[in-house]
Amino acid sequence: MENFAYLIQQPQFLYPILLWTLFWKGLALWKAAQKKQVYWFIAILVINFLGIFSILYIYVFSEWKRIKACCTKKEEKEPSTEEIKKEKE
Repeated sequence: MENFAYLIQQPQFLYPILLWTLFWKGLALWKAAQKKQVYWFIAILVINFLGIFSILYIYVFSEWKRIKACCTKKEEKEPSTEEIKKEKE
């Protein structure tokens, strides 16, 4: 326990962790705000675990809807010359 207290008191260990967390939390909050996802915004704001939750949101949960929407779209193909001739008649 004393080793942990010593590490926390040393700024050379604390500042990189702080910068890492602030970067990922800020990026995740920005993405959640852009997508108007209020519940994710609140969860990211409250939960603080070295940026891991924020990173998961950015790369897993925020991309899921985009991928799902991409895969469920009907692919539109260009009409063939025969179809164009039928439309003109």
